[in-house]
Amino acid sequence: MDAMDISFLGGPRPQRGVGVVAPFDFALDRELWRWVPDEVSLHLTRTPFVPVEVSLDLARLVSEHETLGDGVRTLTAITPEVVAYACTSGSFVGGIAGERAMCEAMTRAGAVPSVTTSGALLEALAELGVRRVALVTPYTVSVTRALEDYVAEAGVMVTGCAFMGLTRHIWRVPYRDVADMARRAVRHAADALFISCTNLPTYDVIPQLEAELRIPVLSANQVTMWAALRRLGTRAVGPYQALIDPAARIYPSSTGGPVLPEVPDVPDVPEQEQQ
Repeated sequence: MDAMDISFLGGPRPQRGVGVVAPFDFALDRELWRWVPDEVSLHLTRTPFVPVEVSLDLARLVSEHETLGDGVRTLTAITPEVVAYACTSGSFVGGIAGERAMCEAMTRAGAVPSVTTSGALLEALAELGVRRVALVTPYTVSVTRALEDYVAEAGVMVTGCAFMGLTRHIWRVPYRDVADMARRAVRHAADALFISCTNLPTYDVIPQLEAELRIPVLSANQVTMWAALRRLGTRAVGPYQALIDPAARIYPSSTGGPVLPEVPDVPDVPEQEQQ
């Protein structure tokens, strides 16, 4: 019996690479992939382990230029077209100047464009015309205050904030807790909500919160992938997410800020996704 001719398959399609440097405790690789279109591959590497819980000290340790440079260099053999540092606190702990210096250090190490989560946040706020933002964080009060200072330095008013006070196992927080925190944060008028920390699951909760709160909802992993893929000239995959899906947002001329149109009902998050 003749072997089946599979030559018509032609091999795998060419992939464009996005390199991701993540902290050693990052646990949401699968979530990052959900924003990525089929023709793009993510190549993740991690910073070296340090025995420190989530804090400003840890944010400084995992964002040192030498550490970032080493991480980027581990990716150079597979030639990504852009590199992203996927950590919010690590990229806002040094303020706006610190974030810019981190991008410069990564670009020197890899000779490709670089983005960070906190830089991507400011880019997304500008894209949506956001002047007032509410914040949700899983952090302690000191790390949360540093995020508030970073956003304020960019000229965006923080209208409300809710934080969880966690120092570990942030990836285990269920969607229902994220949603509860979001409602607490948006007690005063805001143009958008930002959910901080790349280790906090958010993908499925974003459309539901946008439909409920009637404002764009941004998250750390979402803005990171959106900004990195934008450098490739391609769009992240995020149906009913206002930052990514143009059908999920309109721009009223009266205020200049974003307002969401009516959207179809979003199904409940599957129970297994909430665990």
